[in-house]
Amino acid sequence: MTDKAANVLSQDNRDGALVAGYEGIVCDLDGVVYRGAQAVDGAIPALLDCRRRGLGVVYATNNASRESVTVAEQLRSYGLSVESDAVLTSSQAAAEQLRRELPPGAPVLAVGGPGVAAALAEVGLTPVRPAERKDALAVLQGYGPDVSASDLAEAARQVAAGRRWVATNPDLTLPHEWGFGPGCGAFLEVVTIATGRRPDVVIGKPFAPLYLECALRLGSAPERTLAIGDRLDTDIDGAANAGMDSVWVLTGVDRPAALVANPDRAIPTFLMTTLAGLGRPYAPPVVEGPSARCGSVRVALRDNGTQQDWEIDDADADDSWDRANAILRAGLAVLLHLRDGADGASAEVADLVELAYRLDRSALGD
Repeated sequence: MTDKAANVLSQDNRDGALVAGYEGIVCDLDGVVYRGAQAVDGAIPALLDCRRRGLGVVYATNNASRESVTVAEQLRSYGLSVESDAVLTSSQAAAEQLRRELPPGAPVLAVGGPGVAAALAEVGLTPVRPAERKDALAVLQGYGPDVSASDLAEAARQVAAGRRWVATNPDLTLPHEWGFGPGCGAFLEVVTIATGRRPDVVIGKPFAPLYLECALRLGSAPERTLAIGDRLDTDIDGAANAGMDSVWVLTGVDRPAALVANPDRAIPTFLMTTLAGLGRPYAPPVVEGPSARCGSVRVALRDNGTQQDWEIDDADADDSWDRANAILRAGLAVLLHLRDGADGASAEVADLVELAYRLDRSALGD
């Protein structure tokens, strides 16, 4: 097995809760704690349990549209005890970057939701609204649900004129109760198409600064901080870039096929279908070629004559939650083992991706 595949979802903490080995948690929001206005099933009890265990939690979000005080109010409405300093947005991290580069009070075009302008004002810069059509020294662009074509046109005008262009985050989509809509990255592409330029710097996940600032707020070293997220290309890659272990929770954007299809993605330290697993012991998979076991569940790839498919022995699974998580962990470990050519194994990625979709359906029944 390759070094990469050998560590797939393999941290073992059978003697207690998974979070017992950490001092603090950096938790994503969209797709992890809530989708739109609705709390994600199981997330709030799990996070309350972490606080009861004495762990600090900072909520880090690439969503730049809202102020941290507004996000904290939403979290409190679900029953979490959260103050605004426990929320760090990509707008705040980006504004801090510009504060170091520009003179005090410098005008900055604020494109996005209220959180973008508020973050600039917090660090002593002067936010300029797109409707003002006033030249600025830089452009800070983030997500906003009411961003208009005229807002993007003004951003393009100033970017084309050579202004410093800082983006909060690259997320192409944003989860809602009804599915997924365009995120900040989609709006960045509009300006890029119009100007031929890319942002000079992108601050949020998957880059390390947002995570490292969270660790400072928690007072925990990165290696003793656990990052939780639903997106491989931002949350999980970002945790790896910051030197943190990660929990990949399947309540948001990415599904198992996404991990199999992208060899360049960082491998999450832990995998779970819901955050209920934070307070449980974590059973890692043990790979044996085209099969693996996780706890009392064993999965194997078998050739049925026309194609490979999953054979699952889960008769001794303790409950449905354990069964689903064990199937996913074991099956993904097998697929990554094959994808990465461990022990001389080889397989077409497209075939493995199809097997990942079937694994998902076998585990969760949808």
